[in-house]
Amino acid sequence: MKKRVLITNQLPDSAFLLLRQKYQVVWNKHQLTETQLISRSRLFDALLTTLADPVTKMVLAAPRLKCVANCAVGFNNIDLEAARARRIWVTHTPEVLTEATADTAWALLLSCARRIPEGDRLVRAGKFQGAHPLMLLGVDLAGKTLGIYGFGRIGKAVARRGRGWNMKILYHQRHRENPKVERGLNARYVSFNTLLRNSDFLSVNSPLTPDTRQRFAKKEFRKMKKTAIFINTGRGAIHREKDLAEALEKRWLYSAGLDVYENEPQIEKRLLRLENCTLLPHIGSATVETRTAMALLAAENIDLVLSGRRPKTPVFTY
Repeated sequence: MKKRVLITNQLPDSAFLLLRQKYQVVWNKHQLTETQLISRSRLFDALLTTLADPVTKMVLAAPRLKCVANCAVGFNNIDLEAARARRIWVTHTPEVLTEATADTAWALLLSCARRIPEGDRLVRAGKFQGAHPLMLLGVDLAGKTLGIYGFGRIGKAVARRGRGWNMKILYHQRHRENPKVERGLNARYVSFNTLLRNSDFLSVNSPLTPDTRQRFAKKEFRKMKKTAIFINTGRGAIHREKDLAEALEKRWLYSAGLDVYENEPQIEKRLLRLENCTLLPHIGSATVETRTAMALLAAENIDLVLSGRRPKTPVFTY
């Protein structure tokens, strides 16, 4: 009897096409609730999930389950403690989404700096009456200081792009990088407070952990430059949304660009009304090439586990 795999949501068909060659695959194409996922997972040997899927202890109690392959670099939607206890492999999809996500961070940075969304809305509203020297003045990038919170693969890719504008690169994370890596990116490790006080643009590229949760709140925003731009393409819960809205309303910050939200998909309503806040619907890795590669990597991890081998990109090992 073929082993069974559940694909929980809409994905590029690369995962389905690979898995159906060896397994019985059920492809669900709408978002499942936790209750639905608990009920359905009981019949499967592996789940191919997304960040929107609540893979709780009850889901992981499925008797046949051997692998949860998350089609994302993050995995905060999965109860890792419960997975370890049941010796269920949990995998994710790092590396393949690095460049696309760094591009999105820069798309937000440029949009905020040059007020691109405001200009687009003005033109579409029929309010463009010709160029004016003081219309939609933004800020320059060249020679400014780019601060990066979380200097992993994506943080480094964001830094590489900053070299094109001859930017000074500062970064902060728990551990300092190898000096050779720092020299290659012209990056300098600084304290968290120094990062806040000196960054003209601050890009959040950290995973969500107990240490990073709500790391950016009112106190932190008050320490930043009034001309600073805050970008988050990491995890929404790393910033406190109500405090960010207040910072933007009171002009403690120049602007912000977000692709992720504290209580996604709910968004602080004040942010929706602010002109100095650019909002995206969590599309950091949303390119055809990248999402296809992510789905394929998740499927390959499932195939390896169900074949009795070690997956390519496990979250933890046994």
